[in-house]
Amino acid sequence: MMALILFGLFFLLVMLRLPIAVALAISSIAVLFTGSGMFGLELVADIMYSSVSKFTLLAIPFFILAGVIMEHAGISKRLIDFAQALVGHRKSGIVFVTVMTAIFFAAISGSGPATVAAIGGILIPAMVKNGYKKETAGGLIASSGAIGIIIPPSIAFIVFAVVAGDQIPVSIGRLFIAGIIPGLLLGGAFILAAMYVRWKQERKEGPIQGIVHNKKATGKERVKAFVDALWGLLIPVIILGGIYGGYFTPTEAAVVAVFYGLFVGFVIYRELNLKKLYDILVAASVQTATVMFIVSAASVYAYIITTEQIARQISDAMLSISENPIIILLLVNVLLLIAGMFIDAISAYYIFVPILLPIMLLLNVDPTVFGVFMTVNLAIGLFTPPVGLNLFVAAGISGTSIGRLSIGVLPFIVASLIILMLITFIPQISTFLPDLLNVK
Repeated sequence: MMALILFGLFFLLVMLRLPIAVALAISSIAVLFTGSGMFGLELVADIMYSSVSKFTLLAIPFFILAGVIMEHAGISKRLIDFAQALVGHRKSGIVFVTVMTAIFFAAISGSGPATVAAIGGILIPAMVKNGYKKETAGGLIASSGAIGIIIPPSIAFIVFAVVAGDQIPVSIGRLFIAGIIPGLLLGGAFILAAMYVRWKQERKEGPIQGIVHNKKATGKERVKAFVDALWGLLIPVIILGGIYGGYFTPTEAAVVAVFYGLFVGFVIYRELNLKKLYDILVAASVQTATVMFIVSAASVYAYIITTEQIARQISDAMLSISENPIIILLLVNVLLLIAGMFIDAISAYYIFVPILLPIMLLLNVDPTVFGVFMTVNLAIGLFTPPVGLNLFVAAGISGTSIGRLSIGVLPFIVASLIILMLITFIPQISTFLPDLLNVK
């Protein structure tokens, strides 16, 4: 009965287009009131407060602030110029530039939509100028931006570690390193998908007119582009080097990233001023408030799933379908892919980790591997219709309708699903680098 109220009311409210956080909160409150009356309502404030008052979660507002600072400090433009100097002269160079820049910026911002917003305004027009259709350009930007929640530092991995930590300790540092190879594989898959789209377009329409062949950069120009971008490229090195060198925790690393970004923006690139700083603080505050509201509301939802034994009931039901690990993993992926199409990653962690993690542990799936392939699932959701957030950001930048962009993103969805299957069924893809570096 409680499960029916919890899930039924939640999906009803989502279908009525209420914000996810509000739907989570209302459905949770309804269940608590039904089960325990006013006493149940008294639990809500305690659970919401305790869920956001964790030291580890302090990393979220600081990484968000760091990402906004990097976006306004001129770092994204210099990263694009550097990538352009390296491979921009090649026939499909603009595709390489787009994906490389997305990976670079993902390693700075840790956010998918932020990556799309930071690089889309420059690279979508550049791709169109090079003969690509707007929907293809927007689709590549939207999908490449999703790498932002996989390449470290990742806010998504921080939240997963916090939620999973209620059942089994999960290292944020190990998750960060585990996301590097899957993120790079996704980037490679997007490049191949974009090249296939171009080949198919040329086969159908003949040689594309208006292709811009950029002059190959000289060694001196490449060195200059590298030096200009170096301050941005150093950010992930400082963050990850500091964490794995034992100099600071992931939370402290986020604070270091903020001060480093301010130093680069004010002193090195000199593109920040007090007015911009005010706008940055406002934007970061709004984003942080949104995330923390989702975290607090979703934590009440997760509390009910656990205490009402709903997670165990669902786990038993899934295992009753089949005890074959391959079938179970496929079912889990399908569930997460569907969920990612409608709800954001943070909400998904609080809803599904309490349900699915016990199943993964019974199947002897490494929690780190589960964290990676769950995050990849939710990253795919960022650019999958109908509610993919990256799609809306890319549509606004490119001036393309969501309908056309949904068609343009299909090749990249197919490419990402192939990588997802590899990550799911070859766990060494995620564990190789952490094991090699002895990151526990």
